[in-house]
Amino acid sequence: MAECEIPRENLPDPEIKKLLERARTVAVVGVSHKEDRDSHKVARYLKEHGYTMIPVNPKYKEVLGEPCYPDLKSVPAPVDIVDIFRNIEAIPGIVDEAIAVGAKAVWMQLGLCHNDAADKARQAGMQVVMNKCIKIEHSRLLASEKE
Repeated sequence: MAECEIPRENLPDPEIKKLLERARTVAVVGVSHKEDRDSHKVARYLKEHGYTMIPVNPKYKEVLGEPCYPDLKSVPAPVDIVDIFRNIEAIPGIVDEAIAVGAKAVWMQLGLCHNDAADKARQAGMQVVMNKCIKIEHSRLLASEKE
């Protein structure tokens, strides 16, 4: 398995905050139906915090009561953020799909970084966050304001 690179470039906190405030729909690629998995916990958190969470995993028909799609091309709605929970080798293909469906941002979860794929996404006009957990960043940058 490939190791996580060090991100050459990442969105600064104010931009991450804006991205999370503006986004409404998050496709969670590689989501698991197992409650102990981080991808499941993050998907639940996103749903609980008002996002339309779209599960993407060819293994399942539904996750957390939402229809689950085999890939991004099958998702019938526009996607703001593609949140990736797959191995590093899968990231370039997922980024290509995210570009093809017109997603606004690609988010590579904690432990995931692919600089070449990130560069390609940026060249296509997307925002990119790498090696950060969307749940941690959301609670750090936004959740405290609402309490």
